Amino acid sequence: MAASNTASKVEKLIRPAVEALGLRLWDVRFIKEGASWYLRVYIDSDDGIDLQNCTDVSHAIDPIIDREDPIDRAYFLEVCSPGLCRELKTDAHFEAMKNRPVKVHTIRAEEGQRDFEGILLERTADAVILKTDEGEISLPRNNISSVKLNDDNF
Repeated sequence: MAASNTASKVEKLIRPAVEALGLRLWDVRFIKEGASWYLRVYIDSDDGIDLQNCTDVSHAIDPIIDREDPIDRAYFLEVCSPGLCRELKTDAHFEAMKNRPVKVHTIRAEEGQRDFEGILLERTADAVILKTDEGEISLPRNNISSVKLNDDNF
């Protein structure tokens, strides 16, 4: 099973358990680093994330993953915060981070540059719209490599 399919399957299995703890499931990634596989579960809350939150989620989801057995190889489970410079990937991420400072990296140059900083105004079906010091800019979604919160402002 492809890593992205595995992450998606695990996300569906564990979301109710994470939300039952009063937390948000930010992302699930199943990635290979060196010879090892890692299942990384990123959690968030309005009050921030601490070690106890990570421990509680780990204890809540481990039996679910063991019972459903969606992963066909050995892996390490890590539960953590998405951090200050978290990547925005889903519609929910973009909606939650509206009016916050972000950094956008594009695949090809737009207006002579590939890196942009500004306030996230919105993400439409076709573009990410930022308010910058020079005014509003619209960056085509099909040319965006990544959008991350700008931790320089925290």
